[in-house]
Amino acid sequence: MSGTALDAAFFVGWMTAAAAAIDREAERLTELDSAIGDADHGTNMQRGFAAVVKVVETEPPATPGAVLTTAGRQLISSVGGASGPLYGTLLRRTGKTLGDAAQVSAEELRAGLRAGVEAVGQLGGSAPGDKTMLDALVPAVEALAASFEAAAAAAEEGARSTVPMLAKKGRASYLGERSIGHQDPGATSSALLFAALAEVAK
Repeated sequence: MSGTALDAAFFVGWMTAAAAAIDREAERLTELDSAIGDADHGTNMQRGFAAVVKVVETEPPATPGAVLTTAGRQLISSVGGASGPLYGTLLRRTGKTLGDAAQVSAEELRAGLRAGVEAVGQLGGSAPGDKTMLDALVPAVEALAASFEAAAAAAEEGARSTVPMLAKKGRASYLGERSIGHQDPGATSSALLFAALAEVAK
């Protein structure tokens, strides 16, 4: 994996694949959110990533970092609730960490994502085990050291691991014990993001 050079087109492909995955799963994301949230996660993410694709395909940014910072900015401006700021922060911080390089390695992407995930934790005041998107993101970034496929599998496993958890952050935390037994929608959409990354890396 260390020899893989990823250019701006790869990152545009990633955002496009992520938008398609979220589009396919929007109903499921909203169903999950209806159990423990505002029942709008699917539609919010669908709208946000559709806007991202429109921007990066209309005027493709020249570098990997620029693709992600543009995507993050678009999510912040077009997605309501907590999802916009959290996903926007993830992608913007990752993009800023990648800098102005025309190509980045998979290891550099992993370092960028690690910085992005840390920023999400700071913004949300959350940690793994709180039943949030971090439960998918943190293991995914760790597993990215092995391969894109391993990262996608770790994210999916992390999302499933939220089912028995008690929510400690976000809207779901208001439910207390009733949040147990439901999969976190943010962790689920985070797993879709990494599934899309593995898809374009094939």
